[in-house]
Amino acid sequence: MKAVFYDEHGSTDVLQYDEFPDPEIDDDEVLVAVKAGGLNHLDVWTRKGMPSPEELPHVPGSDAAGVVEAVGDDVTRFEAGDRVVVDPGLYCGECEFCRKGEESLCVDYKMMGEHVRGVHSEYAAVPETNLLHLPETVDFVTAASAPLVFQTAWRMLTTRAEIQQSDSVLVLGASGGVGHACVQIAANEGCEVWATASSEEKLEHAEACGADHLVNYAEENFADAIKSETDGRGVDVVVDHVGEATWDDSLSVAARGGTVVTCGATSGISPETNIPKLFWKQLDVLGSTMGTPGEMDDVMAKVFDGTFEPRVRAVLPMSEMARAHEMLEEREGFGSVVVVPDAEYDPDAHE
Repeated sequence: MKAVFYDEHGSTDVLQYDEFPDPEIDDDEVLVAVKAGGLNHLDVWTRKGMPSPEELPHVPGSDAAGVVEAVGDDVTRFEAGDRVVVDPGLYCGECEFCRKGEESLCVDYKMMGEHVRGVHSEYAAVPETNLLHLPETVDFVTAASAPLVFQTAWRMLTTRAEIQQSDSVLVLGASGGVGHACVQIAANEGCEVWATASSEEKLEHAEACGADHLVNYAEENFADAIKSETDGRGVDVVVDHVGEATWDDSLSVAARGGTVVTCGATSGISPETNIPKLFWKQLDVLGSTMGTPGEMDDVMAKVFDGTFEPRVRAVLPMSEMARAHEMLEEREGFGSVVVVPDAEYDPDAHE
């Protein structure tokens, strides 16, 4: 088969698309013919070696959708020809957290495409427990763009922050995968949604996703702007997956008794924290990672029925993976980037 892979960490120059050994499935695994694969910033960090996967050469990619090619002897939920979408989180199923139904807290939690070989290839071996049936009404590109970002956003807002209709929610970086998912989830809950982005075009997309208030952070400080518009109160929930560049402002703009929830730190991992802001305003600071299988089921059901609409900025052949990575690094466009195996790529269909 052909696959995207790299033998060493580095720039986009290390990315290759060439022949790679076909995967072999275990008894509890399914062989999936990949029709589309979604990209995330995680793919960029892993390519650079932060963190380093367990072995090289490494096949990146956490998100994919495709068709079942073959099943292992113990597989009961799928058969050849089924349309499926991948849930990329791997867990042991035996530790104290897995037994409580908190699989994303598993002591041996891993991610396809990060810690182990991923799914940006023509075929992938995937555990049966990591697959969902994909309805005929949902295309492969849409399905492949959704799993990581929507389950991450869903857990952050519904499980960890426990948003309610009366809440005001600020989403930083609303033009990215997680960001635009958060906007839709908060808007669907009936929250008042604030969104930040770096251009008017991106803000227009955020508004189309359900944002009520828009702030161009390239032109003004978002915390000052929002506090001015809210008579100094701020917002109930801040979604900050940016990190160092925004952390202090996120604490500032959170209302008294408010919540700051984070799932990442794309601008840096070690911000300074003004501790008096935390205790004087009695803020809750929450971390969140991925989601449980149940949370994945819940949010993907809403993707499948059209409640949530994953936005895709570009669909490229896998041979142009370097360009796909560059789009993420340069923050071009709005929404996710999706790649398709070259043999499946139709430039007319994917414009």
